Amino acid sequence: MIEFSNGHKFEYMVASGALGFDGKGWSWEWPLRWIGLLAPSLFTVVIKTLTYLPRRGNLRWYNPLGCIQPMSGGVVNSVGLTNPGIHWWCRKIGPKVNQKKISLVGSILSDKINELVMMAKMLNEFDLVALEINASCPNTEGDLLENTEKVIRGCLVVKEVSRFPLILKLSVVHDIKSILLGVKGIIEAISINSVPWKTIFPDKESPLEHLGGGGVSGKIAQPHTWNLIGRIANQSIIPVIGPSVWDFEDIKKLRKIGAKAISFGSIFLRYPWRPTQFVRKDMKRNRK
Repeated sequence: MIEFSNGHKFEYMVASGALGFDGKGWSWEWPLRWIGLLAPSLFTVVIKTLTYLPRRGNLRWYNPLGCIQPMSGGVVNSVGLTNPGIHWWCRKIGPKVNQKKISLVGSILSDKINELVMMAKMLNEFDLVALEINASCPNTEGDLLENTEKVIRGCLVVKEVSRFPLILKLSVVHDIKSILLGVKGIIEAISINSVPWKTIFPDKESPLEHLGGGGVSGKIAQPHTWNLIGRIANQSIIPVIGPSVWDFEDIKKLRKIGAKAISFGSIFLRYPWRPTQFVRKDMKRNRK
């Protein structure tokens, strides 16, 4: 379990985007919520990452599989941060947020430090439990994603203006050692993003090559993301949130290698009922 400086505790998290902008799930998931097979209240839910201005990205609601491809044991996606922008969220979603119903974490990304500051200030007005700085989207390009010093600087300036505990979302391709040293005492948890296609398949063309290749998540990404958990646990006291859950026993394995909380992401695309099923089963096992 992870406990933030504001007292919020959590053991299970939904990764950014898996349950939309409000934590209640995408429209095709609502029937599962209505019949109890999807229970957002069991999780701390990270909203889909927001940018300062609307971003078209690659996702088309009429053809989601155009940028999301199932794989054996996982998913590759090149959504490209499609979102209506933070101003839309603050008008349409933020006023309805209530952490007593769903514990939400904001998520922001920008390659411009001043935009990160403005977004963090805007989100201070809402009933969130934490704020995630996404420095690791595999489907975009920008200095913040590639520049270690800028990642650290972004965390420092957001810490100065945000009233929330901060989560930093990293990738296996980051300079982890330098970043962990730079954000010590600033960041309260580390989350891990999907793995760039070329990192896993350097000699194989992605089915989403025309969209930049995309990021791989799920069981197929575990050798990379789980190795990163061990590296973080060995190098830092910042708790790490374990990703890439695909089977129930993955939860136990993640704890064994050092994860302090468990994150569910692409599994929602293939088996949206499994995270709720797994958490209920895990909670029951822990009570014995």
